[in-house]
Amino acid sequence: MGLSQMSRLAPLRWTALVSLSFATSSCATAPLERAGSLKSYDRLADAHGLVTRAQIKANKKELLEAKTVRIEPTAFPPRADVAFDEDERKLVANVISREMCLRLSDRFRVVAPGEDADLILKATVTHATATNATASAASQAASIAKSVALPGVPVPVPRLPVGLGTLSVEAEACDFAGFQKAAMVWARGANSVSTARMANDGDAYDLAGEFGADFAKLVSTGESPFSGIASITSLPSVSSVPAKLGGAPKYAACEQFGRFPGLKGFVGASLGLPPGWTDKGANEAKASPPPSPDIASMEQQPTR
Repeated sequence: MGLSQMSRLAPLRWTALVSLSFATSSCATAPLERAGSLKSYDRLADAHGLVTRAQIKANKKELLEAKTVRIEPTAFPPRADVAFDEDERKLVANVISREMCLRLSDRFRVVAPGEDADLILKATVTHATATNATASAASQAASIAKSVALPGVPVPVPRLPVGLGTLSVEAEACDFAGFQKAAMVWARGANSVSTARMANDGDAYDLAGEFGADFAKLVSTGESPFSGIASITSLPSVSSVPAKLGGAPKYAACEQFGRFPGLKGFVGASLGLPPGWTDKGANEAKASPPPSPDIASMEQQPTR
């Protein structure tokens, strides 16, 4: 490699090294909890990633034989020690379901609620820590100041190491008879290179998408998403990019989780806006269509 090539690659290597250092040195710790929503916790094995703690189980042979999946809405029950209101919980939970639907569409046919499927997936948020919106605002201000003072310098400005949010989730995939074919208990915290959103649910929202992608990899491949090729391929496939940008999903069944906020979501994240400002969550109107005019008129008639 010539000197000129090395000089061009040096900034990229420096950026990657600095980013990795920030990510691993300042990271919120999330509890790896078992909340009892899984049918079984037997034979779960540790499978930690660089910034993720997890326990997984997978029947690779039967997962690879499956052709169809049904995704149940993710549960996020209220807890006294989780400072999220109902709207925030619903939004975070929906991100998990929507991301799983997008990723699994590459490998499976996703069927509508109530339809038979080879695999039925269900996730439950077990714990979450709120983001400190004030600290996130300060981090955003520092990032903007760097961009003005040092334009073009490829060194990230780390978030303040305070008030970082966390998310803990568990999920399983069962066959039509209810036998567990894959399971995951997952925990991850935001770090210094995470998006700094000025919202209570900012980090949990972004981490929810990460979990959805990780569990979809486990179900699609039957292998750990934290090792091998899967650990370095976090981007959605080319065919799913239109849906990621806010277009219609590959399968109509995914419409129950609403559409991705697309470009406005990316812009909102870069500005640190609360996720609820750009993401409207599940499309409840399509998930629960209004009654037909005939049924409505019958319901309005007085009973005898």
